[in-house]
Amino acid sequence: MTRRVPLCLLLSCAALLGACRSASAIEVRISSQALERTLRAQLFNSPEGRYYMRGSVKSACYVYADSPRVSFVKDRVVVHVHTRAKLGTSIAGACIGVSLDTNADVSMIPDAREETIGFRDARIERLSESRELNFLLVPFLDRKLPDQMKVNAADLMRQLLSRSIETTGCALSLTSL
Repeated sequence: MTRRVPLCLLLSCAALLGACRSASAIEVRISSQALERTLRAQLFNSPEGRYYMRGSVKSACYVYADSPRVSFVKDRVVVHVHTRAKLGTSIAGACIGVSLDTNADVSMIPDAREETIGFRDARIERLSESRELNFLLVPFLDRKLPDQMKVNAADLMRQLLSRSIETTGCALSLTSL
């Protein structure tokens, strides 16, 4: 004996399934050059293109990174930077101590949450043998870069789409991401 499912139960199930919002996803590809431009604009934005970890352009003693180059290795973003430091004590406007000049590779994992794209798990991949410089680079790596390197992807896309009529002849817009 077969059992019949009431028509109203079938219609109710169909209505519930139809009311469920389907999930959607978007894939955004970012080139290393675009990421490098964003990094320069948000972090290496001093007039000299430097990011000061200690001190400033006016300080006698300082640590800064410059010349960032971005590449992708496996699931990580690698930023190669040139680092210069004058470590010591500032006396009468001069830094009495030691000067260091080295290159470093810092890597991080891209992290996207809702409309925001940022980074997490920053770590040194390659650095000099200088303990002093390693010690001073820790603040740079200890979640400072990921916190400062967040962008709202939806806002960037909206800015690009606002000029779509000029470039494509069609008015395009983005309501949500």
